Amino acid sequence: MTRPAADPAVDPFALLRRAGLPSTVSESGPLRHVHTLPARGESLADWPGWTPPALREGYAAAGIDHLYTHQATAAEALHAGEHTILATGTASGKSLGTQLPGLASVLAEGGTVLYLSPTKALAADQLDALTDLARQVDHALDSPENSDPALRPTDGGIRPAAYDGDTDPEERRWVRQHANVVLTNPDMLNIGILPNHRAWARFLSRLRLVIIDEAHSCRGIFGSHVALLLRRLRRVVSHYRHGAEPVFAGASATSGDPASSFARLIGVPADQVTAVMQDGSPHGAVDCYLWESTLSEQTGDSGAPLKRSLTVEAADVLTDLMVAGHRTLAFIKSRRGAETIARIAADSLAEIDADLIGRVAAYRSGYLKEERRELEDALRDGRLLGVASTPALELGIDISGLDAVIIAGWPGTRASFFQQLGRAGRSGQRGVAFFIAGDDPLDSYLLEHPETIFETRVEDAVIDPSNPHVAAPHLLAAAQELPLTLADVELFEPGRWLIDALTEQGHLRRRPRGWFFAHDDASAAGWVRLRSDGGGPYTIVDAEDGSVIGDMGAAQAQPQAHPGAVYVHQGRTFIVEDLALDDGVVLVSRASPPYYTQARETTSIEVLETSSSETWGRFELHFGQVEVTSAVVGFQRKALGSSEVLSDEPLELPPSRLQTEAVWITVPETALAAAGVVPEHVPGALHAAEHAMIGLLPLIASSDRWDIGGVSTALHADTQLPTIFVYDGHPGGAGFAERGHTAASAWIAATAQTIRGCGCDSGCPSCVQSPKCGNRNSPLEKISALHLLEALLAAAP
Repeated sequence: MTRPAADPAVDPFALLRRAGLPSTVSESGPLRHVHTLPARGESLADWPGWTPPALREGYAAAGIDHLYTHQATAAEALHAGEHTILATGTASGKSLGTQLPGLASVLAEGGTVLYLSPTKALAADQLDALTDLARQVDHALDSPENSDPALRPTDGGIRPAAYDGDTDPEERRWVRQHANVVLTNPDMLNIGILPNHRAWARFLSRLRLVIIDEAHSCRGIFGSHVALLLRRLRRVVSHYRHGAEPVFAGASATSGDPASSFARLIGVPADQVTAVMQDGSPHGAVDCYLWESTLSEQTGDSGAPLKRSLTVEAADVLTDLMVAGHRTLAFIKSRRGAETIARIAADSLAEIDADLIGRVAAYRSGYLKEERRELEDALRDGRLLGVASTPALELGIDISGLDAVIIAGWPGTRASFFQQLGRAGRSGQRGVAFFIAGDDPLDSYLLEHPETIFETRVEDAVIDPSNPHVAAPHLLAAAQELPLTLADVELFEPGRWLIDALTEQGHLRRRPRGWFFAHDDASAAGWVRLRSDGGGPYTIVDAEDGSVIGDMGAAQAQPQAHPGAVYVHQGRTFIVEDLALDDGVVLVSRASPPYYTQARETTSIEVLETSSSETWGRFELHFGQVEVTSAVVGFQRKALGSSEVLSDEPLELPPSRLQTEAVWITVPETALAAAGVVPEHVPGALHAAEHAMIGLLPLIASSDRWDIGGVSTALHADTQLPTIFVYDGHPGGAGFAERGHTAASAWIAATAQTIRGCGCDSGCPSCVQSPKCGNRNSPLEKISALHLLEALLAAAP
């Protein structure tokens, strides 16, 4: 049964007027463009005939008396044993569609289900829902209607449990021995379950379904690790199930080719994956406002007008929406940004409407578990009217009833943009989404070219489980779990040559039963680094009473918790007194400064060893080992609201170092002159070429641009020449730069072609701008970069 969407002929500016915000599209005002995503009607389906009556009654008690067509289609495919990816919109009920066949198996045949989530918050949300459902199912099983023994499960009801870093030892024993639906994350699968699979034999021998939630987040190096983890899981389960493997279900945001991406993730041919993409859930129309920050009262060099900061603009829009009674969620990439938006909005609300004090908060990683749960509950039940969040709430935590979403600054990918936007207009109601552009040229370009957002295909998740740098520790872990055999060669794509190499290096031993891990006193799983976050966490401690406030990863510690930094936690402001790097402690004191702080970082690169070199006319192409040094060298105090620089303070902190692999090109001044690049354009030409090369390397190396870094300099200390470096953002290298060196001609040709074919005048996100540029995409010289690359390509041997 299909029900039509609501009448789309609704004024798209009505909410703006109710909130007292500008509602006229113009080049002089903040509202630059409006794009309406049409409403979608619902399409219903019957429950599958194999659904146990008690399970159906349990869902009915939770208010779910029907399925959407996409849920039914996915559930039927999974029940039939087909690996399935359900790639539909935010809040479309993907959880039910992927969980239903697994829960049916739990009740009908004593099967088990493994649920993998990228975040603990999402797993906790799912655990709450499953716990409530299990309670309702137990109640239904006790009813007279289900007294027939044939209708009762042989092994009790549904017993869900979390298994993560917060699970205490006693609970862990219970989970291993009794749970039949286990919710965990890739980290715990790697370090807790697979190495100890014998203790999990009961669970693994019955495993029927593996659910990978937010599968689109498995990209780049992290996604490649997850892919190899899943191959290890398949192998162990097959051992306990005498050759049988579980069915894999994926819940994902929409993407260009979800079947191929999911097949690559789980390690099967694409024709063995069913993709369900036709969304049957209702969703109201969403009016998307592309919004430019208004001018501040401050002026820059030569009296040039300055825009208000992104956080101030987002906070003001959030305040206006809250005063008008609209439940709003504001997204921003940084933890500091989320805290700043919430604090500015709270200060404004205190002056406008006392009843709204306390109804706005920040949400981000680094909070204590109890704080996160309290915030999630308060947002669900309406106690909070506004929340400023990092992308942590982008994922599928159940939050309904939002009227508006604010996206403060481009989130990096279209997949993330539409995930965040999809939070608005739930339950079939019309919603609005603001994309507020920062002062980054990339954001400015999107304001001028909205088709870049709305008419371009969503990116596919790029992974490469055949990368030997990533696969090697997984092969060792697999060998420690069960001896590697020749049958495993096909499962782990690098294959026999990598096994032979690891044997030659002394990490594997060949025996008649296969290859064994050679180090009896080590855990091979501990050699797997799923996330390159620099370690941590650092504990944040209140100097006054010694209480623990929160935590942060090592990668954030120096930029955000250096001495003198302003640290904001749930509206409370602190000054960092000390950063104890050796102890992993940040000591803070309460304060209320009229400013925020912003770290100044430098990045340099040193050539450690050149493994290969080629001469291309006047140019030289090199590959080898480098050390990338990043240092926080100072910080600025900036006035709240205006962002005026109040002071510039030096810092002396130990640098962080990354030893990795890189490809680099030296560009003599004679080659630049011959290419028509004038001296004043050299830094911008090198910088633009570096960005474009990073953007095109995924075409050659099956990487993700977030796994790659770059440095360009008009005079490098080691080469003594203008040089472009592109390096792997992974300790020891990840094979991306090496592949770029091997296929340099194709890589540079694709890069030049992309720049040449782009219709922009001076550079845009489609050619030379980067969403992760630490120098705010400046300087960039598109035409000079093209001349440089064409000259390089013409000189290729």
